[in-house]
Amino acid sequence: MLKAGLVGAGHLGKIHLKLLNQSEKYELVGFYDNDAENGKKLEQEFGYKYFDNLNELLSKIDVLDIVTPTLYHYDYAKKAIDKNLHFFIEKPVTHTLEQAEELIQLCQEKGLKVQVGHVERYNPAFIATKPYLANPKFIEIHRLAEFNPRGTDVSVVLDLMIHDLDILLSIVKSPIKEIHASGVAVVSKTPDITNARIEFTNGCVANLTTSRISMKAMRKSRFFQKDAYISVDFLEKKAEVIRMQEAPENPSDFDMIIENAEGEKNQIIFEYPNIQANNAILDELESFANSITNNSPIEVSLNDGTEALKVALKIMELIEKQS
Repeated sequence: MLKAGLVGAGHLGKIHLKLLNQSEKYELVGFYDNDAENGKKLEQEFGYKYFDNLNELLSKIDVLDIVTPTLYHYDYAKKAIDKNLHFFIEKPVTHTLEQAEELIQLCQEKGLKVQVGHVERYNPAFIATKPYLANPKFIEIHRLAEFNPRGTDVSVVLDLMIHDLDILLSIVKSPIKEIHASGVAVVSKTPDITNARIEFTNGCVANLTTSRISMKAMRKSRFFQKDAYISVDFLEKKAEVIRMQEAPENPSDFDMIIENAEGEKNQIIFEYPNIQANNAILDELESFANSITNNSPIEVSLNDGTEALKVALKIMELIEKQS
């Protein structure tokens, strides 16, 4: 078992603590939080050991789980690197692109493994549909959330859209050709609703709409590719695949057959991928443990997190120019 410590025992940090404590891949040594009152309260309530000295915690662990606000990611990552610790770091990976690129360089030099917390990669609906995704040419993504004051200190691009940017970049293996973006700050100081259109050099076009001021939540992605339409509901954890295949010579009464203008007949096939329920956060943490133990590739690498951040910052820059 890997000895794990955590820094940042806020809302998400508490979830990570619980899962690290449950996991058979980790031994939870303890946690650090700069709010000592909060730390001691958690220790009393759940029994996790609270360290009021970060260096003491770092000296006792193999892996650091960084779940602080983004502004402090870089500082804690540097402390982990100084102690030769592998670390899991929540998204967005860092506050600036320069910080992320520096971390990549330092971790490569020291041979340290890092995973970024883009948890939607572990969404069971996405996992179930990945085998069906083959060179999509148009992608439509909606991530809509009801208003919540928590998280409004950053743009909706970094708060929510970055999830979908990571998913998008993991699927479309092509350089970005052009980005168009617009956004409006409705209730906070930074954009609350944003739309981005991303064109790739392979011809794929993705249209992303993200809002944190919607009346109801939605997290849906739709992928259009040759002979297939694939829908993934990240919120409800459902998926649907509608694809075309050449019509059989003798179709049954129940087969859906369509004929185009050229007289070609195709059959419409509806498929519902088998979705295995999981705990996505536990899976991402344990995937990281497996990568360390087996010295295997990281599922969501520091480079992946940096690429998603790069696109997110570019979208924010384009929106800022319009204001």
